[in-house]
Amino acid sequence: MGKRRRAQAIVQQLKRDRSKVVASAEGIEVSSDHDVSDGRIKFEFLPGKACNISLFVQNKGSKTVTFSLYEPLRKIHGFTFQDPQGVSRSHPLLLHEDGSYEIQVNFSSNFYGYYPITVVFEFSSSSSGIEETFYLVRWIAGIGRSQLAKELAPKAPYRPYQEVTRKPLTFTLEDGVPPERNAPDGLKLVVSLADYKYSGTLKKAHIMTLNMRLSVPLCRELLNATLTMENYGERFQLLLHLEEIQMEVDIRKYDMKNAPMVRDGRKKNLLVLNVPGVAEHRPSVLRGDHLLASLSEESKFEVFTQYKGYVHAVELEKVKLGFSQKLLNKFVDNMKFDVTFTFNRLPLRLQHRAVTSARELNLRDVLMPSISYSQDSFLCSFLFFSLYDKNLEKNPEQVKAVNAIVSGSSRPAPYLVFGPPGTGKTVTIVEAIKQVGGEMAARFHILACAPSNSASDLLCERLLKHIDTREIYRMNARSRDPKTIPAVIRPCCNWDDSQECYMYPYKEELMCFRVIITTLLTAGRLVSGGIPAGHFTHIFIDEAGHAVESECIVPVAGLLSLSDPIKNTGTQLVLAGDPKQLGPILRSPVAIKHGLNVSLLERLMTQNSLYQKTGEHGTYNSQFVTKLLRNYRSHPDILNIPNGLFYEDELQVFADEIIRNSYCSWEHLPKPGFPVIFKGVMGQDEREENSPSFFNVAEIEEVVTYLKKILQTQGKKGISQISPKEIGIITPYRKQVEKIRKAIRTFDKELKDMKDIQELKIGSVEEFQGQERKVIIVSTVRSCQDYVKMDEDFNLGFLNNPKRFNVTVTRAKALLILVGNPLILSKDPTWARNPKYDKYDRVLHFEESLLLGNLNIAGKK
Repeated sequence: MGKRRRAQAIVQQLKRDRSKVVASAEGIEVSSDHDVSDGRIKFEFLPGKACNISLFVQNKGSKTVTFSLYEPLRKIHGFTFQDPQGVSRSHPLLLHEDGSYEIQVNFSSNFYGYYPITVVFEFSSSSSGIEETFYLVRWIAGIGRSQLAKELAPKAPYRPYQEVTRKPLTFTLEDGVPPERNAPDGLKLVVSLADYKYSGTLKKAHIMTLNMRLSVPLCRELLNATLTMENYGERFQLLLHLEEIQMEVDIRKYDMKNAPMVRDGRKKNLLVLNVPGVAEHRPSVLRGDHLLASLSEESKFEVFTQYKGYVHAVELEKVKLGFSQKLLNKFVDNMKFDVTFTFNRLPLRLQHRAVTSARELNLRDVLMPSISYSQDSFLCSFLFFSLYDKNLEKNPEQVKAVNAIVSGSSRPAPYLVFGPPGTGKTVTIVEAIKQVGGEMAARFHILACAPSNSASDLLCERLLKHIDTREIYRMNARSRDPKTIPAVIRPCCNWDDSQECYMYPYKEELMCFRVIITTLLTAGRLVSGGIPAGHFTHIFIDEAGHAVESECIVPVAGLLSLSDPIKNTGTQLVLAGDPKQLGPILRSPVAIKHGLNVSLLERLMTQNSLYQKTGEHGTYNSQFVTKLLRNYRSHPDILNIPNGLFYEDELQVFADEIIRNSYCSWEHLPKPGFPVIFKGVMGQDEREENSPSFFNVAEIEEVVTYLKKILQTQGKKGISQISPKEIGIITPYRKQVEKIRKAIRTFDKELKDMKDIQELKIGSVEEFQGQERKVIIVSTVRSCQDYVKMDEDFNLGFLNNPKRFNVTVTRAKALLILVGNPLILSKDPTWARNPKYDKYDRVLHFEESLLLGNLNIAGKK
């Protein structure tokens, strides 16, 4: 049997029953003084110093066994093996009863890290004249830990979450005190909003099986059906219910036992609970939400009281809660509670209302368009206007998109602006809004939305440059922390500093504003407030690819009026985004499997013929969609990767030459002039305490090393000055974010006191969507303790998600550094199908060759 087939056979054996290649067989044992457990052998080393350990192959059985081979499944540089006889197929060794044979393992590396190797031992024995071959496997790892690695080591062993079977509880609920409203709402709720709670039958079916095999037949049929206007509301309601059930399951992981509370120092009527992770929205707790708390000492009572505590404020990891006077009367500091978290159902209810209204409002021509009333007149409808942003004059795609939006070429169908990274999508939308105001000055009213506050704020900030502050209204949700509102847009926001609360004007007052800017969900407040359909001549949705379809239509179902071709009235819907970048964030595998993760933008572009390429040259119909092509962000060698993978090589480089080339002469580039570095690191996945999130200390050390090189070489040898706020560090795991932040701001003596180091952003891919930095450093985190365990293709964390990968690499302007395990990266299908892979393969940067025979690296072929 050849080596490859032998490796495959062993992998299959590991999947079937790992114990058979770990435990002794025929009396043969393989051991070491460094045994850990389950076939694992670990030893520590210091960089630059040789390390030797011994393996002992012993026959504790009664029969003679032939030892014919031992070899690593993959060669890792630094390991060598020696034995007195040089055991091999051509020189086998007979191990007699009580016989023992020593193999010496030698290892050395110049670098700290985690270096694993999988070694297979081949034996054979005769029974009744038949020779049988069998194998044993040992996983050997050399571990070199620096001082930083020791500082960042797990604080306690990982304890996975254990779901507790909860017995039915009997309790009385004591309501709490919600945050005060210092001013009455002018915007009255005139359109009802139902509860839209799922049935008990559905929850039972979902808990019993994630793939819904045991669900009611109607649900199964609905999930497998093609989306139509006839089943639109029912199907999306079912998907939303499945998502809600999963949210309820997931939030239980954050419940707390014996959690102490104290009185707030300033407001004695509030109690303060420390919630680790709440600053990162794990769990998500916002002002106005509530949680449930019961006295820990009463947890064993048959009947007890649960107190509802309303969230008044969230400050870092401290949550300030308003409870009833009954609890406050008996409260003493550090009294302990069992805490149950909840989530706000309002976003789900708004989406339910939108999807159920879609059919009633006959939105087929908007949600499943097939025609345009402007079809005959589009070719002669090109408008001539003076651009507010003169930079757009040189960009034909941006001008084309603005013209189509202003002329209403797609109506009643939505107009789509397909904006790949760095192509000026938001700039295009802002220009279109300004032009609409110019062309329809007498009657235009615009609603501009985005999924997040940050994206909505950006729209507002850019519009303020050309539209009077008195004509723009940025309406925020009551749950938003007012401290997060940028100063430049505060004058047109609904936050009132004097009364310290959010104001919601009367409907008539709101309708006087020319432009209202909200998040998609906050736009539901306008629907509830009775703003009539058709009041808004245009609804713009930026970052539309980042919202689930049911969220995207919250402002559409109720505020959009259908186009009338005779009267030339109706609301124009404009969606801007990139279906190749991050989609919505969801929890339910069932809902994801059946399409809840597909945004309205993506569905139209992939399933509707109006928005797909046609013709001999494969072009989009500019009557309905424009793809922006000029990239103003990245160096061509950074852009080449996603351009080939996701954008058909259509993106053109228009980034500022000085900025994009600012690191081409950097002394630490493995290939001068090529500002992309792939840094191979043999690290180890680790977890700690009860957090399921992974971290990798070896990668953290490399991230810190490169960060110091960047900051220490600025202003030298032709490299421009750079501030920490121009650098971004992206990593997929929350724990890695936390550990990198601690390494930089606490443990590194040079970095922690550096000017503006607090402004260096470290976060997940999602946190960087829509942003850019001159330099991006990526830590992929995922490594494997061995390379044949269970799944030959490995678990790549975020790297096996093309959309997340796309967002990650396209944040960088001038320098991209990717830190990860080379074995893992070589398995990533996103890289494997890249037609330019060989080019990048040649610049994989390893000070020493970590792999032999697996990757072509450091220019070797």
